[in-house]
Amino acid sequence: MIVLNGGSSSGKSSIARRLQELLPEPWLHLGADTMVDALPPALRDGGEGIGGLDGGDGTVEVGTAFARLDAAWTIGVAAMARAGARILVDEVFLGTTASQARWRAALEGLDVLWVGVRCDPAVAAAREAARGDRVAGMAAAQAEAVHAGVAYDLVVDNSRASAEECARTIAARVGAA
Repeated sequence: MIVLNGGSSSGKSSIARRLQELLPEPWLHLGADTMVDALPPALRDGGEGIGGLDGGDGTVEVGTAFARLDAAWTIGVAAMARAGARILVDEVFLGTTASQARWRAALEGLDVLWVGVRCDPAVAAAREAARGDRVAGMAAAQAEAVHAGVAYDLVVDNSRASAEECARTIAARVGAA
C-alpha cells in the first residue's frame, strides 16, 4: 500500500495516476474523492454527512454518519489490500494524527509507504481556482493543516517538483524505478 496524504489540489491524484503508469504491477487508485462520490447526495450537504464541499470558506465539516462510513471505507480498503490488491490511497487527513491512527490500525500488518504530498498554499490555491470545481479557500486551508503531527516515510513537494518527478521518487522508494 501507498498512502498519499495532502490537502486539496496538492497533486495527489496526478501523482497516483503517474504511479499507476510507472509501477510494474497494477495498482488501484482509491481515495477521499472516491469515498465522497459514493455517498448519497443527502450526506454531501453537511449535518450528519460532510459539509463545506459546495461552498463556504473552504472548511470541511464531518458529521457522525460520514465518520462511520469513512471508518468502514478504511477497513474495506485494508481488506482489499489483504486480499492481494495493490492500493494507492489518495487521502486528506482532516483529523491529522487521528486520521493517520485510524488508517494505521486498519492497515496493521500490511507493508505501507506513508507519503506526505506537500504543496505551497499559494500554488494549491491557484490550481484550485483553475480547476473551477473546488470551493475557494479549501486548498490553502488544508495545505499545511493536514500534515500537522503526521509521520511519513517520504515527503514530496508538488509545488517544487512535477507530478512525474514526485511519482518517480515514490516509485524508487518502492523499488520500482
